[in-house]
Amino acid sequence: MSALSHIRNVGIAAHIDAGKTTLTERILFYTGRQHKIGEVHDGAATMDWMIQEKERGITITSACTYCSWLDHTINIIDTPGHVDFTMEVERSMRVLDGLIILLDAVAAVQPQTETVWRQANRYRVPRIAFVNKMDRAGANFANVVAKMREKLMAPAVAVQVPVGEEEEFRGVVDLVEGKAYYWPGEDLGQTYEPGDIPEGMLSDVLRWRRELVEKICERDERLMEDYFAEKEIAPEDLRAVLRRAVCDGSLVPVFCGSAFRNKGVQLLTNGIVHYLPAPDEVPPVKGVNPKTNEEEQRPADDKEPFAALAFKIATDPHVGKLTFVRVYSGRMKKSGTALNVRSGSRERFSRLLRMHANHREEIDEIAAGDTVAVVGLKSATTGDTLADPKNPILLEPIHIPQPVLEVALEPKTQSDQEKMAVSLAKLSEEDPTFKYKTDEESGQVVISGMGELHLEIIVDRLLREFRLAAKVGRPEVAYRETVTARVEDVEGNLIRQTGGHGQYARVVINLFPLENGDFSFENNAGGDVIPREFVPAVEQGVREALASGVLAGYPVVGVGVELVDGAHHPVDSSDLAFRIAGSVAVREALKQASPVLLEPVMNVEIIVPEQYLGDVTSDLNARRGRVGAFEKAEDNLRAIHAQVPLAEMFGYATDLRSRTQGRGTFTMEFARYSPVPPEKVGASATG
Repeated sequence: MSALSHIRNVGIAAHIDAGKTTLTERILFYTGRQHKIGEVHDGAATMDWMIQEKERGITITSACTYCSWLDHTINIIDTPGHVDFTMEVERSMRVLDGLIILLDAVAAVQPQTETVWRQANRYRVPRIAFVNKMDRAGANFANVVAKMREKLMAPAVAVQVPVGEEEEFRGVVDLVEGKAYYWPGEDLGQTYEPGDIPEGMLSDVLRWRRELVEKICERDERLMEDYFAEKEIAPEDLRAVLRRAVCDGSLVPVFCGSAFRNKGVQLLTNGIVHYLPAPDEVPPVKGVNPKTNEEEQRPADDKEPFAALAFKIATDPHVGKLTFVRVYSGRMKKSGTALNVRSGSRERFSRLLRMHANHREEIDEIAAGDTVAVVGLKSATTGDTLADPKNPILLEPIHIPQPVLEVALEPKTQSDQEKMAVSLAKLSEEDPTFKYKTDEESGQVVISGMGELHLEIIVDRLLREFRLAAKVGRPEVAYRETVTARVEDVEGNLIRQTGGHGQYARVVINLFPLENGDFSFENNAGGDVIPREFVPAVEQGVREALASGVLAGYPVVGVGVELVDGAHHPVDSSDLAFRIAGSVAVREALKQASPVLLEPVMNVEIIVPEQYLGDVTSDLNARRGRVGAFEKAEDNLRAIHAQVPLAEMFGYATDLRSRTQGRGTFTMEFARYSPVPPEKVGASATG
């Protein structure tokens, strides 16, 4: 066998609090990777190494580790369950060969389970399932399998069934082997032993096994013949066909156990080796040759040209910038160089590290199938392809969800102000769903992310890691003003006599609304009343006055100005005088032209399950939204297209999740400016 056939690149994904990190800790313990079990509730889990993770008892960033089992190397990525950190799951899915989906034995398919399942579908990741917490009150294995088929449309097939449920849970029956296994429990579940299947379970076990064997035999003609001939089929034959079915996505084996109670983990780890594909068993990675613009493939082979994908950036306080890469083909030695296909620059692999959460192990070479961290890459960002310069290939990028929540960030001191840009740039490099910008009008730094928790963690990291104190506030809405009526012959005068040369200018204008929201200036005054050299000064004064409206000081848009008359003095007139006169005329004209306040209106697309359509639509109407088309998205999801004022969208991400049990997502972008209703003008004018 090749070395590649003994590698498994797998991830663990689930809804929040399903037990992902707890399961990972048990796998590491039973495989001998670590010598004690770290518990999440004690803040001692190896994989939750960030201080924010330890304090909150949740996973925030995907963590990589590895272990050995049955003479195989298993590279594991433990992913977050909270929807705010969905990017961590997204980038992990892009580089995985297989996935373990965890399901709560009581709650079955939860909102984030559906999200990670769709992400796995996007990247066509083969998967197995583990029904966790079989010891909890209300645990129901059969219900979880049914819900997987119903809600996820998953081709789920049980390969194990529990011996007892809730507090009576004590073991599992392996349906492939037809054996029961029990965990005595005195040694933290390290040993388990075969035993008899309880008599009361025999009929259920036969029913479950018949279903499993039928579904496997459907996928192999020889086994189908043996099945109809009522021949006994060997477990190794069942495993071989089931493995092919998992690799092509036509079956999802379902295991069960209780990670916290140390039951079922070793058999699941067997399942990783038995059923999830090796790097050379998944389809070759596809990309585009930047020289020819033609599609190419790179099979997982050490002898192929080097190709790897940078899927995660992290900052290590001891070694600096870490770039996590998945190697798809070829080899790379320490101090070797590769081409960053996006930027066209050469990148030097100064150090190669195999990661165990935040612990590092130096290695000299990486090869196809490896998932490692690299020190020394200067310009690589999430989604970049690193390839052999002589044989470049641009791999499929990583899908990056758009941030949906914005808040203003204000540094507390001048020192913090100076450090903020550098700190935010580093955080944005690590997390592509975190964005920041400086609002040119308000001067505020506006940060955006996937939700309130996401931004809360960002602010906490600024304080702890970068020693930067900042307070979070609500960003200002960028309102505008315009006019609704035409006014004519409005004068602006400047007459000043201070001894010697004075200042004199007279300007007469017409002002009118423009439907397209633009600005126009036209000179129809004639060269006699206002010399041509002073006309640009008048236009400058007009523009300066329109920068701050008369209602609430917001910029004025959608206005046309016509210069129709005026007067000058051969000595006292100047550019300054006509600039001020033009400004005075516009200020007076704005007061007379029935000014109105405008607010930004956003194009919003909301994706929700069909059962929440009515509630979400009613809420959009209450937010002064105009609901347009409804479209079918995927499965039972519907897309709602609407236009909603930006002022009504603050806090919408959190509200949408509460209305849809976390299943709803949305994106928005600027559409147009629209008049603020009279009853809302007072609140808008005061910010």
